[in-house]
Amino acid sequence: MSDAVVHVVDDDADARDSLAFLLETADFRVRTYPDAQAFLAALPTAEAGCVITDVRMPGMSGQELVKRLRTEASALPVVMITGHGDIPMAVEAMRDGVVDFIEKPFSEARILAALERALASAAPAQPTVSDDQAQVLARIETLSERERQVLDGVVAGQPNKIIARDLGISPRTVEIYRAKLMSKMHADNLAALVRMTLSVRG
Repeated sequence: MSDAVVHVVDDDADARDSLAFLLETADFRVRTYPDAQAFLAALPTAEAGCVITDVRMPGMSGQELVKRLRTEASALPVVMITGHGDIPMAVEAMRDGVVDFIEKPFSEARILAALERALASAAPAQPTVSDDQAQVLARIETLSERERQVLDGVVAGQPNKIIARDLGISPRTVEIYRAKLMSKMHADNLAALVRMTLSVRG
């Protein structure tokens, strides 16, 4: 994927330039855009690769941009970044097909790993996908009934207090179950947990 281009969409000029510099240092080709409209205007001639977009932008938000790309049948995978993330937003983004949902501030390793995954998803499907799904299903099998109930709530986009109310337990207990199931699922963050679960549930 050496010819792939990372399209960075962010209205914050400093953040945009900083991310572009980081990616160029890691040998990525980068194009930057000050807002979603500018990127959509360039979309017909945009080089293959992937998109990194901020969530909160004037005019059209990152979430609206993702939905627009779907209606345009764009094959560009998307990584979403935000300084104001929450569980429902992350779940909606993953359901819309976002490859990863990253909260600021993020490490260089975190964003580069997300890009690697995004660019891999743009490549032709490999047989290993079914192997990955088998691993996820095997991990789900190790969960207790209560852990699965908490997982269902998380994937549905419910905050801890709502999951706690529905299950008749305390929010603190939900946090404990969530930590356990994330460990069992080998998920290092919420987006990864949602992504792998949706990959086997559709």
